[in-house]
Amino acid sequence: MNDVGYFAPADIGDALKLLADYGDKAIVLAGGTDLVPAINYYELKPENLIYIGNLGIDGIKEENGKLVFGAAATTASIAASDLVAQKAPTLAQAASLSGSVATRTVATVGGNLANASPAADLGCALMGMEAEIVLASAKGSRTVPIAEFFTGPGETVRKPDELLQEVHVPVAAGNTAFLKLGRRKALTISVANTAVHLTMDGKKCGEARIALGAMAPTLLRCSKAEEMIKGKTLDMTAIGECAAQAVAESAPIDDQRGTAWYRMRAGEALVGRALAQAAGINE
Repeated sequence: MNDVGYFAPADIGDALKLLADYGDKAIVLAGGTDLVPAINYYELKPENLIYIGNLGIDGIKEENGKLVFGAAATTASIAASDLVAQKAPTLAQAASLSGSVATRTVATVGGNLANASPAADLGCALMGMEAEIVLASAKGSRTVPIAEFFTGPGETVRKPDELLQEVHVPVAAGNTAFLKLGRRKALTISVANTAVHLTMDGKKCGEARIALGAMAPTLLRCSKAEEMIKGKTLDMTAIGECAAQAVAESAPIDDQRGTAWYRMRAGEALVGRALAQAAGINE
């Protein structure tokens, strides 16, 4: 590590220039909760590190009907935010269940997304809220819907000269739920997780969004399952059929945390519980 270049710009323009100059020879460092272990275990040998903690992009605000998160906003700040709890409770819940207290203090929303883990808790919640990701470079900026951001495990559409600068979350009416299952009750990576958003008129479902994590190479939206319940009266039978369809759209694998078979069974149960919770139905 003695020959690694380290930069800590205090201006976002300087950070974008560094990314333009170094491209794929530079790695962005925020909280480092995923990056630092990878370096320590020699899984990653960066030539240059660009630390973004001094850029002032750690705020949380509401603007033009959206919540705007700076990429360096920590998981702890999201979990503790009254604004997030009121406007995006699913995200607040996911943040409060993500990692340890120490990890949440430094882990960032931008890092959670850029790391592109299929099991990301914040990512799953944001997928269910149709978040948008703002990528900035020295050439300008572009906004990418979260459903188009992930391309594979650890892979995104972000280019080497781009910085994940902000995350925009539309504020929408309705009922939400986030549930996760790990190998223990706390301090655990999700074996499966789900985020659900429903608009209800009595027992009738209007709009529906269902996201799944740790069930495919990327976080995913279950569009066919969503269509099954739009405009329908919900009961536990309809919810069970919808949950089964959601899992049918996934492609889980066997790994050290669980088998594909287990994920299918657990995922169906999680989606069913989340749908019932968001619909206000007692199981």
